[in-house]
Amino acid sequence: MNNSPRGAAAAFMLAAAALFGQTAPPAAPAPQPPKTSAEMTTRDEPAMFKARVNLVSVPVVVRDKAGNAIGNLKQEDFQLSDKGKPQYIARFSMETAAGRLSKATGRAANAKPGDPAPSSDLPDAFTAYVFDDVHLVFGDLAHARDAAGHRIDKMARTDRIAIFTTSGQNVLDFTDDRDALHAALAKLRPAPLSGAGTRKCPNMSYYMADMFINKRDSQVILAATLDARNCAMIDDMTSARSVAEMAAQQEINMGDHETRVTLSVLKDVVRRMAAMPGQRSVIVVSPGFITLSEHSTDKTEVMDRAIRANVLINALDARGLYTDVPDITRGGTNQQTSIVLTQMDRESARAQADVLGELASGTGGSFFQNNNDLDAGFLRLAAAPEYYYLLAFSPQNLKMDGSFHNLKVTLKALKDVNITARRGYYAPKHLEDVTETAKREVEEALFSREEMGDIPVELHSQFFKTGEDKARVSVIIKVDVKRLKFRKEEDRNRNDLTVVAALFDRNGVYVTGSQKKIEMRLKDETVEKKLDGGLSIRTSFDVKPGNYAVRLVVRDTEGQLMSAQNGVVEIPY
Repeated sequence: MNNSPRGAAAAFMLAAAALFGQTAPPAAPAPQPPKTSAEMTTRDEPAMFKARVNLVSVPVVVRDKAGNAIGNLKQEDFQLSDKGKPQYIARFSMETAAGRLSKATGRAANAKPGDPAPSSDLPDAFTAYVFDDVHLVFGDLAHARDAAGHRIDKMARTDRIAIFTTSGQNVLDFTDDRDALHAALAKLRPAPLSGAGTRKCPNMSYYMADMFINKRDSQVILAATLDARNCAMIDDMTSARSVAEMAAQQEINMGDHETRVTLSVLKDVVRRMAAMPGQRSVIVVSPGFITLSEHSTDKTEVMDRAIRANVLINALDARGLYTDVPDITRGGTNQQTSIVLTQMDRESARAQADVLGELASGTGGSFFQNNNDLDAGFLRLAAAPEYYYLLAFSPQNLKMDGSFHNLKVTLKALKDVNITARRGYYAPKHLEDVTETAKREVEEALFSREEMGDIPVELHSQFFKTGEDKARVSVIIKVDVKRLKFRKEEDRNRNDLTVVAALFDRNGVYVTGSQKKIEMRLKDETVEKKLDGGLSIRTSFDVKPGNYAVRLVVRDTEGQLMSAQNGVVEIPY
């Protein structure tokens, strides 16, 4: 097992890369409508589609006074503004926590009519606990670790939990093995990257260093200079200021490194979650961390990826009920320095929490803070909002300048409610490559639980035992081609179908998959008569006995329509 979140994400990306560029396994012959080689060809190659219009997605949760999510709102109830300018809501949907992986049962090839359908315990809910051991102190980490253990004891049969850390140590991939999860929790320890906890001369934090170096705050500069003169026993203020500035620059470099590592791990975890075929949520267990303007792109990418993959990011402030008590163990030269240091601690604590709240609200998740009952926190965050809305708009005349756009969501009539919504986004600095956009959309559809029916598709699966520990799964897909849109070119009707099928194991881990591209150059009589029965496609996989989730995605190029279905095949040992 790869023991780092980056390793787990890399393993998934390698699997996806193999899927979207591999040669499909040999398929058993299947009955197909009459055709000629000039009319229809099948080959394996990466999917290429026209990119859709770029939209900014805005998850929104609306709660009443009692904290219950409201689920009866419509598109016309919402108002959305970008930098104060009203926006047209181009897409609107309401998501429910009750949505689960649809289970269409696969049957053995020799099954008899009337045989009971096999039951399945395939997972439908995936939760990643991300412990920010880079920033957590031992007491807070131990408290949060115990609360997570209590929640694990109550996990459902179809739940899968993974444990990740921002340091990359003591990682466990998705599993329902409670003993393994408890063992992984027991190994968690603080793992700061910058030597946090050591005595510093002068006293300096990342937030304070930002005020010194980037914002040139005169009070902070004077306090740090006086502190340096005292702790380093320097006589003149000029030399003391140089010492303080060197310390601030060093803190900036170390803090920047820790923040970038933390955001990078969160991006990897979201990427990993995108491969899980079910309800997906992340719980970030952290005291919070400081993000500066140069981290805006990474932060936005985390939220954008989570929104596209339908991943809720929840956050738990492991500090519990935060109290503003001066650190009496810290050295201070005089009253002025002590006052400034206390003020920096207060402002830093608020800024640390801000990023957790932003990640949660920006993806439709929840933020648990200022409460010592972490058991209640894990219970609340483990349950996705019963309802949340997904609004999307296309920015008009958007400048590719990387600037921040404030977003505001309001309700036209409803009063006395709490609205949690994405706070803003950063404009891109360049347009995304069309080919990469299209490929990403296909991959995201495959590694999703959402079912779509733009194209009439039937999914069936069978298995044959080929040995004591070997089996072949056949996935049979039937597409109603007559419902597709064709582009007429000379005497042919043109369209391409991309058909992607994949298997996931009982823990939701990708096992294998294949992609076929059907190039159709059909004569009128073929469309009208010979394809009345639809187009049949068969794909086969050699696997070991076990329970597998089947995921199918079909998409055409001309109409840019997509269908996606879920199924289950159970192969006895």
